[in-house]
Amino acid sequence: MWVRSASQEDLEIVSTMLTETWHDTYDKIYGREKVAELTKQWHSVAALKQRLNKPRSEFIICDDGAEIGAMAFASQIDNETTMLHQLYVRPSTQGQGLGEKLLIEVEASFPDVRKVRLEVEEANERAIKFYQRNGFKQIGTTPDCGVKGSGIPAVIMEKVIW
Repeated sequence: MWVRSASQEDLEIVSTMLTETWHDTYDKIYGREKVAELTKQWHSVAALKQRLNKPRSEFIICDDGAEIGAMAFASQIDNETTMLHQLYVRPSTQGQGLGEKLLIEVEASFPDVRKVRLEVEEANERAIKFYQRNGFKQIGTTPDCGVKGSGIPAVIMEKVIW
């Protein structure tokens, strides 16, 4: 699989991949109904479309020509920080290094920033370990992962890249 910028033509497939990935990861934590509600809100084609042309951002995917195996969305939030808003790997392609490929590309896409920050659900231990293996350190917590009022507790992590 190779990394490339997402296009409008990819959004339906990315939305489907995010739905599959979220149900696989979070159903046992939040329940199927809550995951369906969040996925409809956060991962709809309309929501993804808003990210495509956001200034100072990158929306990238891992693609082998037949399947989109992973995606990431990041944006520069100030002069020294990039926020990794999303990084998800389809369950069938996990463990193949796609997450690391996307992290490398995110870091390369913002050469003037010193650090990458992210929020990850406290209950997602697998993701926390993944980010720790890739140089991220916990710098805090938030009661509202992703958006204000979500009610999803998260760990805030950061990686200094230069």
